[in-house]
Amino acid sequence: MFFHRSLVCLTQTKTAKNLNPFKAGFTFGNPDIIRASPASQPNTMSKPNALFILGPTASGKTAAALALAHDLPIEIISIDSALVFKGMDIGTAKPSAEELAVAPHHLIDIIEPTAAYSAAQFAEDATRLIAEIDARGRIPVLVGGTMLYVKSLLEPLSKLPQGDVEFRAHIDQRASQIGWPALHEELARIDAITAARLYPNDAQRISRALEIFHLSGRPMSQLIAEQNDAPPELPFTPHLTALIPEPRAMLHERINARFIKMLADGFLDEMHALRARGDLDASMTAMRCVGYRQAWAHLDGLCSYAELVEKGQAATRQLAKRQLTWLRSSPNVHAFGDSASLIEFLKHAVKPTN
Repeated sequence: MFFHRSLVCLTQTKTAKNLNPFKAGFTFGNPDIIRASPASQPNTMSKPNALFILGPTASGKTAAALALAHDLPIEIISIDSALVFKGMDIGTAKPSAEELAVAPHHLIDIIEPTAAYSAAQFAEDATRLIAEIDARGRIPVLVGGTMLYVKSLLEPLSKLPQGDVEFRAHIDQRASQIGWPALHEELARIDAITAARLYPNDAQRISRALEIFHLSGRPMSQLIAEQNDAPPELPFTPHLTALIPEPRAMLHERINARFIKMLADGFLDEMHALRARGDLDASMTAMRCVGYRQAWAHLDGLCSYAELVEKGQAATRQLAKRQLTWLRSSPNVHAFGDSASLIEFLKHAVKPTN
């Protein structure tokens, strides 16, 4: 097991010419050793501090952030690719009006479900928001589990071209005709390195890799390799934490219970309203979100209610597994089994030093 319930502290540091805050250092959950990790050092370069609360779905990240708001003047930046969509509230477990009132929130309800929002756009928006929040004398806290967004923010790839809406629409249309596995095979012919690390049905990443090749004429893996040779310096100081409930069975119980609660709270009514718009279909990014994909299939008569529950819960557990795998490969994240210890860690991270 990567995470232990006792959360024994381990520390491993690396030295590199360009230290990447997402890859260097290795620490598990003890606030007393905060100075052991480069990414958790007090801010001495007049850069904004940026606190991160990462973790798998249903781990309690939102509750931890709201608890932190009682101790620090924070504003919350959502790191969730589903929360950006308007009208998708129940199935995304979007914070309630009462929760949103505890602290200012950003990057929630910013686009229609017909639109797309890339990791590159998130990185641009989050970087801007971090600076703006700091300028207001407040502390930005980035909360969520879309690890591709985190990677894009902490490992900026300025050489990658911006998105092309028309080309993405073309790719989506082709995918509806021949399927994402076929497009994955096309990607393998032009960028074998990128294709090898993607699942054949990873629509968002396959689409982005094909888009980059279309716009630049070069494989994404090649552009990333060049960027890694001289990574740009971050304009903020990240303090990375993750909330990891243990044992794993407890997380699965939370996931299963939350999906049942979503249905009881009217998730299918929300889906009926989304379908009634007339401008959405099952191939769109918003409707491929976990839970929404399964609910759409149920309303199309492709699975029973019992199968919807089973498939929705299973898909959410798989999402959590992918999130944990990403965190496991990112050793500079300080992992905690309880929110109280995580909060103390972050409070210490921004405590003024004399």
